[in-house]
Amino acid sequence: MTFPNNVLNVKLFLAAVTSRMLAAPLNSKYKTKEFEFYLKDISSDVLVIPAEGNACAYEAALLLDIPVCTLTQSEDGHTNTLTVKSDPAGKLKDATPTEASEGSVDDKALFLHTSGTTGMPKGVPLTHRNLMATVNNIATHYAFDSKDCGYLVMPLFHVHGLMCGLLAPLSTGGTVVLPGNGGAFSATNFWVDFVANECTWYTAVPSIHQILLLRAPQDYPASNPPKIRFIRSCSSSLAPVVMQRLEQTFHAPVIEAYAMSEAAHMMTSNPLPANGPTKPGSVGVGVNVELTIRDDANNEVAQGQTGEVCVKGPNVTAGYHSRPEANQEAFLGGWFHTGDQGYLDAEGYLFLTGRIKELINRGGEKISPVEVDGILLAHPKVGEAVSFAAPHEILGEVVAAAVVPKANEQLTDTEIIDYCKQQLSAFKVPTLVFVVDDFPRTATGKIQRRIVAKHFLEKKE
Repeated sequence: MTFPNNVLNVKLFLAAVTSRMLAAPLNSKYKTKEFEFYLKDISSDVLVIPAEGNACAYEAALLLDIPVCTLTQSEDGHTNTLTVKSDPAGKLKDATPTEASEGSVDDKALFLHTSGTTGMPKGVPLTHRNLMATVNNIATHYAFDSKDCGYLVMPLFHVHGLMCGLLAPLSTGGTVVLPGNGGAFSATNFWVDFVANECTWYTAVPSIHQILLLRAPQDYPASNPPKIRFIRSCSSSLAPVVMQRLEQTFHAPVIEAYAMSEAAHMMTSNPLPANGPTKPGSVGVGVNVELTIRDDANNEVAQGQTGEVCVKGPNVTAGYHSRPEANQEAFLGGWFHTGDQGYLDAEGYLFLTGRIKELINRGGEKISPVEVDGILLAHPKVGEAVSFAAPHEILGEVVAAAVVPKANEQLTDTEIIDYCKQQLSAFKVPTLVFVVDDFPRTATGKIQRRIVAKHFLEKKE
């Protein structure tokens, strides 16, 4: 399913998972090759798109002989209609409606993908048990009830928006407001919508918080400020200075959390003010998960020492889809190894110090550099390519790349960027490209991403 953040998206997801189907929401801005990869990896039985269509998704489905349906709703919103748009192999020809049989909490309900540094994005199947564990953890930790009204700006194809922004508040009878214009975040409309709907909280990535701060002088209704119970930040590190500015500007406590797709979203969070202190720079304490810091030998380290952050709990996936080698590494010893480094203080608060994995975190969007490398290397004039993270004031990180042209070929950075725009979603396209004669290499001739990044970014400065 690939929809904007609208009511039809919500209806389709809930209909699928309550009918024992496996829902796999995809970013509607993917290009054809991306849709083709994800649909094939999921082994999709059917693709559902909006009535207005999605050319790239439709093309990918046709290439894979996957039936495509459109979903529409009546003007009053009470009637929803699913229509077969294409069925090239006749897979839906003899399909008949059936009552869903009684399910199990361990049935798979949601299928997402998380990017990796050693290959293409990995499939993350999550069960009903995983989802409900997270929903209950979030709802309880933030004390959601029927009086809460959240403004949802995070995409529903990510666990951040789906689990925390949508399902957790709905589970307690709360209200969720979806922005107009396809549900996309609009800084101009944010406070207008927030006030008009009497919203009480929102959750977002740090880049959205920073945009709201930058526009606060002209957009925030300081003369009649809304009563905000709390502001939540997740999916990327929030600088303590930004947290302070948010609290001072919007007159609300800011709660930072730590989450991953493999844990059906939330693993740790700072508490609400009534339940304990918020520590700037920390992502809080474990929320109904076992949390440990381990060394390279998978031994637990002492409190205060840095190591890899590992978790286990009912919200954590049992493993990646069809990736036995990745599972052996990521779930060593029964713990999910996050790939993030950090330490625990004396009160059990987690402080993240860096990433072992080399994912590029662009405003909360996790991007696999290996995926970007593959696109770059497909360019007919490129001989070698390495992508990496470059620092960005608002987004935290953006995609950068270095390429070595093939012999006797001439390349420009603009040419590479324009090529990537045709092959990748906008957020994956390198914004900074170095066209070079060679890369720095190790003594054995290997190219290490972090060394390449440091070499070229320092030269730029």
